[in-house]
Amino acid sequence: MHLYRLDAPASRIAAAFGADADDDPWAGDYVAPGRPAPVVVGDGRGGTRWRLRPRLWGVPPPASGTRPVTSVRNLSSPFWIGTLRHPELRCLVPATSFALWSGPAGARRQHWISLRARPLFAFAGIVRDAADWPCFAVLATDPNSFVERLGGQAMPVILNPEDHARWLTADWRDAAGLVAACPGHWMEMGPTPP
Repeated sequence: MHLYRLDAPASRIAAAFGADADDDPWAGDYVAPGRPAPVVVGDGRGGTRWRLRPRLWGVPPPASGTRPVTSVRNLSSPFWIGTLRHPELRCLVPATSFALWSGPAGARRQHWISLRARPLFAFAGIVRDAADWPCFAVLATDPNSFVERLGGQAMPVILNPEDHARWLTADWRDAAGLVAACPGHWMEMGPTPP
C-alpha cells in the first residue's frame, strides 16, 4: 500500500474515535509517503484519553536503507520490536479507503478498497519521533481472499472498532494477536477518487 485516503475532517475523525482533535487542521485528502496525516495516539499511561496528532507517513529507514519505511511487516525484526513492545508507540491510522495496484509492469491498474459497513476505519500503526520528523508507519499482513484476488501480496492491518483500545494499551503479547487480515467480505471496490 503506497496510497490511502482519509476523506473526513479532523472533527469527524476525532468524534468517530473518541479522541481530542485539538487544533488539527486536517480537512480530508489523500495520503502518500512523506505527506502528513492525522493519527490517533494514546495518553502513554494506558488510559482512554486519545488525541489526534499530525505525523508524516514513513519512518526513517534502518542504516542499510535509503527511503522512509511506510509499512511494518516483519514484526520480529529488531528494527521494529522495541517500538511494538511499547503501547505508547502504537497508533490508529484513520482511513476511508486504500489503493492497491495489480497487473504486470506497463499495464498496472489501481484499485481503491473500502469497507462495506464502515466508511471510516483504522489501520494498526506505530509512531516514532525522529529529531525533527514525527512520523508513523502502518502494519501489514498477508492478504485476505479479496486482496489476493486483486493480486495483492500484503494488506494493511485493519482493526475492529472494539480492538482500538486493545491496540493502544495492551501488552505486546496480547496486541500481537490483532495483526491479521480482516475478512474479505468486509471489503468492496470503491470508485477511483478524483
